[in-house]
Parts: sequence; structure tokens; C-alpha cells
Amino acid sequence: MSKTKSSFFCQQCGYESTKWLGKCPSCIQWNTFVEEVIVKGNDKNQKEDWKEYSGNQKVKTVSIHDVSSAEEKRIITEDAELNRVLGGGIVLGSIVLVAGEPGIGKSTLFLQNGLQLKNITTLYISGEESEQQIKMRANRIGISNEQFYLLTETDTNIIFKEIKKLKPQLVIVDSIQTLQSPFVESSPGSVSQIREAASELQRFAKETNIPVFMIGHITKDGNIAGPKILEHMVDTVLQFEGDRHYAYRILRTLKNRFGSTSELGIYEMTGTGMRPVANPSEILITQKDDQLSGIAIAATMEGIRPLLIETQALVTQSVYGTPQRTVSGFDLRRLQLLLAVLEKRGGFHFGVKDVFVNIAGGIKVEDPSIDLAIVTSLLSSYEDISIPQNICFAGEVGLSGEIRAVNRIEQRIAEAEKLGFEKIVVSKYNSKSLDKLKSKIEIISLGKVEELCNLLF
Repeated sequence: MSKTKSSFFCQQCGYESTKWLGKCPSCIQWNTFVEEVIVKGNDKNQKEDWKEYSGNQKVKTVSIHDVSSAEEKRIITEDAELNRVLGGGIVLGSIVLVAGEPGIGKSTLFLQNGLQLKNITTLYISGEESEQQIKMRANRIGISNEQFYLLTETDTNIIFKEIKKLKPQLVIVDSIQTLQSPFVESSPGSVSQIREAASELQRFAKETNIPVFMIGHITKDGNIAGPKILEHMVDTVLQFEGDRHYAYRILRTLKNRFGSTSELGIYEMTGTGMRPVANPSEILITQKDDQLSGIAIAATMEGIRPLLIETQALVTQSVYGTPQRTVSGFDLRRLQLLLAVLEKRGGFHFGVKDVFVNIAGGIKVEDPSIDLAIVTSLLSSYEDISIPQNICFAGEVGLSGEIRAVNRIEQRIAEAEKLGFEKIVVSKYNSKSLDKLKSKIEIISLGKVEELCNLLF
């Protein structure tokens, strides 16, 4: 017989309580507890059915000196963007969580990557679509692969039985919110079901050394759906994001135990699947014939990848009593800080102006080196004087108006030179690293915002 009991779970962090609580003691959120029925079965052999597949290795304590320090074995995919984001390929035995909005292209991206792996047996588990729907998408992508297998099932017990028969080398689960464990009696998508299904997949990945991709949903707030413990259980968390009105998608690393957490992959959504964008700087800079005011090019970094991004600003006379501050792809509080610096150090009266700032291409930038380009575009729109198209900017602006040095300046300069820019404005405090640099591009070193005003106007 199986025991039935009821527990209360926090929908935010997964904290379990025997009674209902108004405030979660773990994440300090109010009214987040829901009651869920849990059935604990006695048949352990059924739950660990895939143990035979893993070789049934016995767990034993080992000294750290006895553990070999060889590099992780990786599966190198055909997708260079995915390889970069994962830190060099798919690590064997890793479990990766991929989250994104509905319709953004998560299923298409990983169906495409699974079909491209010709020499690896891949199992694609779908709890959302039928085999015919997946086949239609595969036909649209136009890649055939006899080593690619489909399973439309949500019961984890049946899934592990099929895995035991097929013995795949890669497992893709779409999506984790649809899976249902027979050992927890609650609806799919609930906290306890997500946690139990993810826990079973994690044990499977670690004991069999087979990588698992779990595709997940996000909430209306933009967070990954399910308890926060889900992100702690996995090795890598990837966020797939983008504006629906643009064809470009961004695969961003939020957590990675096997590589950098600041990597970025850019894709273009096409009729035949996701196309990796090898040179994103070209698509992020608007092609225009006339010189327009309020536009400046920033040389930024995403991880180890240099990107040249177009920043746009519009400064107009405020019609209402309170001036507007509107941003897209940039931090609003950072914009207010830069406006205060320009008003204090440069004497520009932005306090009576409406200010609108946009990062072209629909992407979000967190690199502080974009400050100098934002300041330049603001001044250009304020004075209604266009900036030459052959100049770009890389520098962080401090509260006293100084232009601070930024990292990896050599890579930024090399990217600007490759795209045909003739001048780049950087901080004079980067001069030590620029002394040995041999480049055809003219490097302009500045120390303060006042010097920038004199240079531009």
C-alpha cells in the first residue's frame, strides 16, 4: 500500500511546510503556499528502473587525490553559437535547463540541434506536441537523421523504460513542466511534480553520464516557472529571449558550472529554423544613407565576444510638467545617472527635456562601457548635430564626469577596425594596454566628459 499525505509548497522557492503559512520563511514572499497531495510508493525497484542501464555502480568515499583531473568530455555540436554558450560543447552527464517565452523558438532550436548530430543517438521527449507535429517541424527544417528518435510521453516511469531500451547518448525533454511522476499525486506543472521529475532526470544524467536538456517555461514576470530549487539542481541555465517583432533571438547563459556565465549566442529566426549569426555587429548597426543626430556606435563586450551596437537617443522639449525618461534595452537608473552627470559637469539642461533612449536590434546591454556612446547620442540629439559614421565609443562614465577604463579594449578596437571604423574614442586610462597595439584605426583618448563635448562640437 502507498501512503498518502498532504504538504504545502511555496510556489516561489519550493519550501515545504506541513501547514499553511502566510509568509514563506525561505524567500520572505507572502501568500505563495499551495496544498499538494503526495503519494509515496514502496516499490523502489520501479523508481530506479534505469539503474541497470548505468551499470549499477556502488557509491564509495574517495580521497580528492585519487580523483582524476582530466577535462570534461564534450559533444561538439554543429551549432557554433550553442557551443560557445555552453563553454565549448555539451558536457557528458550534464543537465541543462533552457527557459524562454512561448513561441520564441526553444523547441525549434533543440530539435534542429538534435537532428544535426548525425553520429549520436538522440531521444527527443515531447509532452506538448504529437509525433506528427514534430515531424512537420523537422520537414520544415529540412534535416534528416536516422539516429534521432521521438517519444511523446509525460509519465517518467514509462520514459525511463524507453530510455533503457533505446540507450540514447543525448536526451532532450520538452518540457519539464509537462512531466508527471507516478510517485507524486499532484497535477503536472505543480511544484512537487517539477521538483520530482527534475530530480529523477538529474540522478539519471549523473549516474549514466548522458547529457539531458530540459526545456522550461517562464512566468509572466520573466522568471523560470517552478521552484527556485530547479535552477540549483541543474548544471547550466540558459535563457532564450528576443523581441517578437524582430527576427533575432539571443541565447544567454545565466549559470554554467563548466564555463563562463557571460556568454551570448545570437540566432535569426527563418522559415527553415534558427540560423546562427556569425557576425552580429553587422546586423545591430542600422544601414543608413544620411547622417542623423542622436545616433552613436558603442563597442561593447558580451562575455569574450565583441559587439558593435547602435545607441539611439531623442531629446525634446518637455510638454508636461514632469519630463519623461523612457528606455529600451538600457537601465533606466543608469540613464538618470548619466543625465545628472551631463547637467552637473557639462552644463546641459536635461531637467526640462524629455529623453528617450533605445538600443537598436531589440537587445539588452549590461556592459558599462556603453556609457560613452549613450552620452554621445544624448549630446548629439540635444544639439541636433550628427556624429560621423566612422567613429565609435568605448568607455564607462563616473559620477565626477571622468571617463573610466574598460576591459578587453584590444578586442573592441579589433572589431571596430574589422567593420571599417576609422576612429574609436576610449579612456586615456586604457593607454597602458594600447601602447603595444598596432592598428590602422585612430585611437582618441579622453579623460573627462568635458573633453568629449569639445571633441564633438
